[in-house]
Order: sequence, then structure tokens, then C-alpha cells
Amino acid sequence: MSRIDESFGSMVFSDSVMQQRLPKAAYQAVQDAIFFGNRLSPEAAEVVAHAMKIWAIEKQATHFTHWFQPMTGITAEKHESFLSPGKDGRPLLEFSGKELIHGEPDASSFPSGGLRATFEARGYTAWDPTSYAFVKDNVLCIPTAFCSYGGEALDSKTPLLRSMEALNRQTLRILRLFGDESTRCVRATAGAEQEYFLIDEKIFERRKDLIYAGRTLFGTHPPKGQELNDHYFGAIKPRVAAFMAELDEELWKLGVFARTEHNETAPAQHELAPVFTTVNLAADQNQLTMELMKRIATKHGMVCLLHEKPFEGVNGSGKHNNWSLATDRGENLLEPGETPAGNARFLLLLCAVVEAVDEYQALLRCAVASAGNDHRLGGHEAPPAVVSIYLGQELTEVLDAIESGSEYVGSERQQFKVGVHALPRFPKDTTDRNRTSPFAFTGNKFEFRMVGSSASIAEANVVLNTAVADVLGSYADMLEGAEDFDAALHDLLQQRIRAHKRILFNGNGYDPAWVEEAGRRGLLNLRTTPECAEHMMDGKNVALMERNRVYSRTELLSRRRIMLDTYSKVLRIEGRTMAGMARKEILPNISAFTGELSRAAREKRSFLPEVDVSYEEDTTARLSALLGEAYRQLTALESDLATDTESMEAQERAEWHRDHMLRHMNDLRAAVDAMESLCAHWPYPSIGATLFSVK
Repeated sequence: MSRIDESFGSMVFSDSVMQQRLPKAAYQAVQDAIFFGNRLSPEAAEVVAHAMKIWAIEKQATHFTHWFQPMTGITAEKHESFLSPGKDGRPLLEFSGKELIHGEPDASSFPSGGLRATFEARGYTAWDPTSYAFVKDNVLCIPTAFCSYGGEALDSKTPLLRSMEALNRQTLRILRLFGDESTRCVRATAGAEQEYFLIDEKIFERRKDLIYAGRTLFGTHPPKGQELNDHYFGAIKPRVAAFMAELDEELWKLGVFARTEHNETAPAQHELAPVFTTVNLAADQNQLTMELMKRIATKHGMVCLLHEKPFEGVNGSGKHNNWSLATDRGENLLEPGETPAGNARFLLLLCAVVEAVDEYQALLRCAVASAGNDHRLGGHEAPPAVVSIYLGQELTEVLDAIESGSEYVGSERQQFKVGVHALPRFPKDTTDRNRTSPFAFTGNKFEFRMVGSSASIAEANVVLNTAVADVLGSYADMLEGAEDFDAALHDLLQQRIRAHKRILFNGNGYDPAWVEEAGRRGLLNLRTTPECAEHMMDGKNVALMERNRVYSRTELLSRRRIMLDTYSKVLRIEGRTMAGMARKEILPNISAFTGELSRAAREKRSFLPEVDVSYEEDTTARLSALLGEAYRQLTALESDLATDTESMEAQERAEWHRDHMLRHMNDLRAAVDAMESLCAHWPYPSIGATLFSVK
């Protein structure tokens, strides 16, 4: 047995561990809870808790915690020891079924978006049996949902689980229409490709903008960036390789199928990609991955940056969310079929995704909106802020043929009639990839490339799951009572392709002409988070979430408030950081350097009146002009920081920060960056030194 075989999943209370340690009845009860949402009885919970405790103690665990995902974007945990006092004063190791299923953390200090008042502290965590418990740092971590005293979702997991239930319910209706009576459960699957930067810790500690904001707020482009494309898939540096090796080992212990790792396009940028799993588990595992990346990087004298745009002038970092549908029998429902019925089912599901993305493009864009991602989306290396779908030439031609009722000309000439004539068999890579597309079909899955590198994948998948479920539900309503199923199906596909084909685009998403064309098609270009927020509470979006019991109107509104509040706070943190760096260090440094140049010019002339001092005079003049501009922008930024915005409504406050503070920050940076290229001394490591700091 290899080292990987021995260690993989060793710290996870997995299905195989449960089969070994639980009585058959208790194991079956857990399986029923995972696949069918059945409640676990108190008796079964006691049996599971006892087995879990014994297993965790064998793994050196001393504490347990309900591991949950509040609306902060990261995870939370409160550790409690297994120790309880016995009657004779000796310690007992206890862990009950009640403690497994239910916890009560303080909910007052977590973001609620108005769902809870500050003084209303009670909140509850509830065990999520669909995600396996694990041991981390000698603590048994129990994945849980987190809700308020009134039952409102205060986390990312609860709505994700709700959306999975909606998708399962509606997809099963579709499968039954095609004669599938054996599938018991359908789950969305996901694989999150995680991009990140690694820089030397000593360099990081000298840059206050990286410390406080996670990105460089000042800095000129280095002489060499990614122009030569020599970093992409290049040889991995020894320090990075050692980091990756340890990261793999720790992830494998936690049951994460970390599989692919390589250098990305920008210097110091890398990527890790796992094997697909159910979307709930994928979201949990991605949170663990980000946590371990940061921790393990520090052990190797580096810092892991997960900001979407830590450096201007080079690629930012995203998190490609590869999404598909799978049955409990392991069948990928987005795999093109080889039989007439399979073809028709595939095309129906495909059209459902197309319609869902077109109809709810604004909500999908909202799911990835953040101050950090605003810097990335629309950049040359990332998809634009316009949502579109790439299907490739062959599938697009198939849909065109259905829409027009014309002959499909592909690998075989045939009259295309859904459910009667076979769709040409698709090889896995039926067409070239399109890395400029925000939402691309890649053979048997969709790759949603707009998710930011620091974000949880939960929010994007909540929207995707719910929108697709809703469309499938409407399809099932139309088809379940049809007298001629094939004819009804053909008409349905024809109508929906015609209504939603505007979202399909196979060209270059980086081309500015596409943004103009998208506008003519009626597609939205929501470039900033405040623009996204304006659409979040659109009537059809609220109705979608309430109809599928994923978010109540109040819960959706709370997410909007948190998104806007976080946006404003991030810009204010960045503004304070820039102001402090500029006033305390950068501007005094420039002033001192111009003084040096002036003195040097005077001293030269005192000895040699005819000497050429054009360098000193020209540089002094240029720096003085830029220094004056930088000071004007600094005072404007400081005035923004002194402005009381608390009385503003959340939308108005976010727009104010975007239109005033962000503009002054950008203008201040432009002036300071121009001075950096002229100044011989600089108080911070350059962008180039930072990017190339790991040898």
C-alpha cells in the first residue's frame, strides 16, 4: 500500500469508517439522512455520536466543534472539550447525540444583514450529515448549518442545502418523464479550481497594503511581468514544490482529492484543482483548502494571497466552478447521450441551464460580486462582467437546427427530430475550450469562471442550483400532461432556444466589441458591486428564491445588505491604508528626495557654475508637480474618510464609496506610482521584488 493510500481520508469520519464502526441500522439511518433528507432519530444520533467520539479520540482529538460558515466568507468554530466531571471527581470523556446534532453559538457578532439585532444573541448550529466530520488540529470538526433563533439562515450552507433539495426534486421529475424510475437522488457536483499567489513572508511584512488590504494599493508595473508566458506550467520552484507537497498531504488526510497543481500565468501565481464531488462537500473542502494554503505557506516562510487582484498589470486570481449533475448511481446527466431518449434528455437539461443563466444573469452576477472581484472582472485575463454561455460550434449548430427545424449538418447529415433521431455522438472534447467565456460547456459540465479566488463557492452554486431547478420545474409542468410527449418536447425546446439564444456567445469575451454587442442583445453589464446590488431584489429574483424555498425575501435582503456593507467597509479599509502610507511614508520620502536633488544641484553649481544639472532640475520639477497632485488627492481622500456615511442607506453608501473614495484612491495611486519610477529611494518593496520574491 502506498503512502497516499494509507493517509488518504485518515482524518475523516467517512462512509467507509461509518460502515466499519456503526451498527447496520445506525449506518442506514445516516445514509437515509444524506440521500433522502430523513431526520436522524435521537437513538441513532446517540449511536453515531459515541462511535464518532471513540474514533476522534483515537485520532488524538481532545475537543469537538460545530464547524460552520457564517456570512463572513470564512469558517467559524468554537471548541469544547470531551471532558466532563465524574461522580468521584475523575474526568469522563463524553459526547452525546444532542451535542452532535445541535449547538448554540453566540449569533450576535456575525453579519446578519438586519436579520438579528445586536442584543439578540441566540443562534443555532445543526449537524449536516451530508458532509463528513473530520479531525483538524486535535479537534473533531462537525460540519453544521447555522441559523437564527427565528430560523433564518445566517450562513452559506443552509441555502446551499435548500437549493440542492430543490434541484433534486425537479430533476427527478424530469428523469421520470424519460422513464427513469431507478434514480433515487440527483446532486449537483462541483470542482473548484483554486488560484493563488505565493510571496516571501519578509517582503509581505514590509507592505502595509498587503497586510491590511490583501492587495498592493501602490506600485508601478515591473520591467518584467507575464509577457514572456514563461511562468505558466513552468518548472515549480523548490520552496513552492515543498509547500504544494505538504498541502497535498494535509488535504488528502482530510479526504480532499487534490489532484492538479501548476504554475499559473502571472509570476508567483499557482493553481490547485480537486476532483469533483457533491457541491455541498466541494464548498466545505474549498474552505478547508484556503485555510490550509494560508497556514502551510507560513510554515514555508511564504504568504498565500487569495485576493482577486493583488497586483496591477498581471493576472488576477479566480476560482473556476465546474458544475454538473449526477445521479446516486454515478451517472453524469450532462454527458451527451448516445440513444434517442438520452439525446433528448441531455438537450432538455442543456436548454434548462441556458434558460436559467439567461433569465437570472443578474442574480448569478450578484453571487460573485465583491470589491476584490470588481478589479478582476473585465480585465484582459478574466471574463467580462457580462454573463454569457459558450457551447462550442457543434452544440450551437444542434440548437440552431432544433430552433429552425432544419437539417443538422454535422458528422452525419440527418433531419433533427428530438427523441427520434440520434444526436451525433460527442467526443469528450467536441470543440476547443474558450477561456474567455464566463460560463462555458466543457464536454460534460459547465465551467463558471466568474467566482473570485477568495470567495466561497456556495453563493454561486445556490443561484445556479435554484435557477436550473426552477426552469426544470416549469418544463416538467408543461410535459407531464402532454398527449404527445415527443412533439411537446420538440416544441418546448424550439421555443426556449429561440427565447434565450441571446446568452450564447462563442467568440472572444475579451474583445471590447463583444461588450457592445451584448448591450444590443439586452444582456447586462454590471461592472461594480453596487450595480449588482440594484438588481438583487428584482421581483423575479425574489420570486425565484421564495418559490423554491431557498431564501425568504428577508433572507435575500439580508444578503444584499451584507454585500453592500462589506463593499463599503473594504473600500474604507483600503482608503485608510492608502492615506496612512502616503502621509506617513511616501510623501515625506519624496519630499526628502527632491530636497537631496536640489542640494546636489546647488553644490555642483557652487563648484562648477557651467555644470549640467538638468537631471536634478528636471526630476525635481517633475516630482514636485506630482507631489502636489498626490497631496491634493490625499487631502481629498482624507476628506472622504472624515465624511459621515452612516446615515446613508446601504446602496447609497456603497455608491458613494465607489464614486468618491475609489476615484480619489485611483487618482492618488496614479500620482504616487508615477513618482516611484522617478525616485531613487522607496519605502516599500517594489511590485517586481514582491512578485519575484520566492526563489
